[in-house]
Amino acid sequence: MPELEVRRLGRTSMKPKALGLGGGHLAGPEQTDESAIATVRTAIERGINFVDTAPDYGLSEQRIGMALADGWRDKVYLQTKVGSHPEFTRDWSKEATNWSLENSFNALQTDYVDSVLIHGPRFDIEEPLGTCLEVMLEWKEKGRIGAVGVGVRQPEFHKRAIEAGVDIVLSFLNYTLLDQTLADETIPFAIEHDVGIIIGSPLGNSLLAGPEPIQKEESFGATVTGLHDEDGRIIPSAVGSYLDPAVYPPAHAMWQWCNDRDLNIRDLAIQFALNAPVKGNGIVLTGSANPNEFEEIYAAATTPLSETVREDFEAEFGLTI
Repeated sequence: MPELEVRRLGRTSMKPKALGLGGGHLAGPEQTDESAIATVRTAIERGINFVDTAPDYGLSEQRIGMALADGWRDKVYLQTKVGSHPEFTRDWSKEATNWSLENSFNALQTDYVDSVLIHGPRFDIEEPLGTCLEVMLEWKEKGRIGAVGVGVRQPEFHKRAIEAGVDIVLSFLNYTLLDQTLADETIPFAIEHDVGIIIGSPLGNSLLAGPEPIQKEESFGATVTGLHDEDGRIIPSAVGSYLDPAVYPPAHAMWQWCNDRDLNIRDLAIQFALNAPVKGNGIVLTGSANPNEFEEIYAAATTPLSETVREDFEAEFGLTI
């Protein structure tokens, strides 16, 4: 089984493995602390050295802090975010940013975080790139933060953030088997400016995770709080997600193609994301809820697909894995 490639993240000093662990699925009350800790440590034992979380991921920061105690913190690059804590959601003020950073560092049981991202501005990037970014840069200057960046989908926001001097851009749901728009603008611009690229949600909000992607009517439309803005537009973070009806037909066609050949679409999806055209300047970030799920993802990332599968899938769907 091949080893994961070591990548870089732009001009930062980080040299992470090609696959990182996202903490979004370590968050819920239905999960035990012990299971979450085991998931993080299982990933580290497999060689994963980049762990991501955020203050709006429920118990994720706290559990990751517990998992990284007793010397485990030194084994990974650690990333969290600002702007999404429930107490100060999309509040980009100096007070909110400082409070969020202190709260996250306390939960993570650390005095230093390798990277912090501005998390999820919806329709305006300029405000968070003002005072919020200034506070983050102050923390960076003091040696508390290693690198700063943004975690958002819109390519115009990526471009503006890169122009403002961020070190990392994280996007999600737009470099998958279902959507490759990240490669149109963001990836080339980031490479040009030596900015690190993090590709999130390679499994398309679980649409490419293995189970048959079946539409559930209760997941769509006005029944989902916050899915649309006041003008009826689907919010940026939901486009192409399991909440978006338009994504199901292509997802199901790919799932069916794999199912007919006794393949798991998850394996193709992970390999596709790992082969994104980042030229060694970026990683793939995906979450797992327990050690077994992580082992499945790790196997997908480190088990090569046959040339026949690659050629046949490209012939059917026009995508090179």
